Amino acid sequence: MIRASLFLAACLAASTAIGSRPALAAESPFEPGLMRLAEVLGSLHFLRNLCGEKGDRWRVEMEKLIASENPDPERRARFIASFNRGYRSFGGTYTQCTASATEAISRYMKEGETLSRDIASRYGN
Repeated sequence: MIRASLFLAACLAASTAIGSRPALAAESPFEPGLMRLAEVLGSLHFLRNLCGEKGDRWRVEMEKLIASENPDPERRARFIASFNRGYRSFGGTYTQCTASATEAISRYMKEGETLSRDIASRYGN
């Protein structure tokens, strides 16, 4: 639970730091990291709910990321596609919570924390 809170704080810090800059086209150096973060959030949304977490916590974090970025419609569609790709990537693999699903959650939490921290430290104010 503490790691989830730290991850959420890091996501918000990254989105706030990036959101304070003008929205740039896909050639922005932080764009791949943000798209990967969106995919990680989608994966966590599927896996955490599969393993007993109820609610839309990770989708809400994705909405906050999009809101902070204030992207144009094309970029917004890329964020959503990345989130959905992450969500769907496990739908065909897992129908119930297993030890490997729990391990995947752990790996994605770590990756999300790392992405958030790196984006915020490299490109934040």
